[in-house]
Amino acid sequence: MSTEQFTGRAVPGPPVAVAPTAPPGAGQAPPGRPLASRLPTLTGLRAPVALAVFLFHASLLFPSIRLLADDSQAEGFYRAVAQVGGLTMPFWFALSGFILVWSHRGNPSPAAWWRRRYVKIVPPYIVGWILARVLVDGADGAHTTTAQSFLSFFMLQSWVPDVPTNFAVNNVSWSLSTEAFFYLAFPALYPLVRRVPAARLKYWIGGVVLAICAVPLLTYAVVPVGTAVVPNEPAQSANYFWFAYIFPPTRLLDFVLGMLVARAVMLGRWRNIGLAGSGALLVVSYVVALNVPMLWGLRVACLLPAVMVIAAGAMADNEGTSSVFRNRFLVWLGDISFAFYLVHFTVLEYTRKLLGDRLFGTPAAIGLLAAQFAVSVLLAWALYVCVERPVTRRWSRSRRARV
Repeated sequence: MSTEQFTGRAVPGPPVAVAPTAPPGAGQAPPGRPLASRLPTLTGLRAPVALAVFLFHASLLFPSIRLLADDSQAEGFYRAVAQVGGLTMPFWFALSGFILVWSHRGNPSPAAWWRRRYVKIVPPYIVGWILARVLVDGADGAHTTTAQSFLSFFMLQSWVPDVPTNFAVNNVSWSLSTEAFFYLAFPALYPLVRRVPAARLKYWIGGVVLAICAVPLLTYAVVPVGTAVVPNEPAQSANYFWFAYIFPPTRLLDFVLGMLVARAVMLGRWRNIGLAGSGALLVVSYVVALNVPMLWGLRVACLLPAVMVIAAGAMADNEGTSSVFRNRFLVWLGDISFAFYLVHFTVLEYTRKLLGDRLFGTPAAIGLLAAQFAVSVLLAWALYVCVERPVTRRWSRSRRARV
């Protein structure tokens, strides 16, 4: 049993940056090669990563999620995807930093930049929060306190060293709370990243990687163990998990790494082994993550391969080489992946609520899981079409800027 089972809540989830349009002046392309204006491969890559998050959450063994009646099958399902958070979160946070650097336009004021982020994130976030609050918590808020609801609504939950608070209301929204900190910091971080000389980018990237590798060591050294020890993992605690995995300043390192790698790719300073090679390395690293102590798996094992996949995807689009992730259907799924993230856990919990206490055999459980996925996709599509896309188009710029 791991931390997400102990707390009754779950962990992985994506950030919200989307495949960008890179304007002139966004960075310096390698000599003779302009930057690609769009990166559909990175959008398409979001689809399988989002699916991995869905499967992880569907595998959780606590009563509000579990469908499988057979204990050994349920445990095996969970164990197979137990370290998805260690793969997806470095990917999502680094992808966010990468895309925001690649797509950065000119020199907008911090207020204008924050406005664009706000209108993209907050309206869908609020809709997802309301759905979870009404359908899962119920009108009386039986599963959350008033303080937890307040913190969750205003994206402050990841700052509190209390795992139930981190996952209150809409379970997966903790990563948006962490991501909001990245967005607040980006206008200050971007000029610093731009000032790094091209020849020294490799040293900065290496330094950030080492800093991330030091997070588990720092956590074990300075964070109090507390009283919430995870069953069957006596060396871990909820305090460890919060500091290493959720705490926004700790996760900022992943975001900055993505920013630096974007600059390296844009300046022709990244050694690419291709999507196939990077993907194979990511699979191997995931197996490693399943077999190392929890924090090392969550923070370190998949870090470099995840970043290599992001860079390889961007370079495939920039160089016009083939990419399976440029498939139209995968790109569509990638476009709605933020909305999918916001609704899928609510679908999982609400389904379980409707079904009562009954558990199911394997064929029935697989059928229900497929139905849950389909409903999540449909709800995500509706949220994207009705809220995310129109609000972003209408309100991302001030009225004066639109004139």
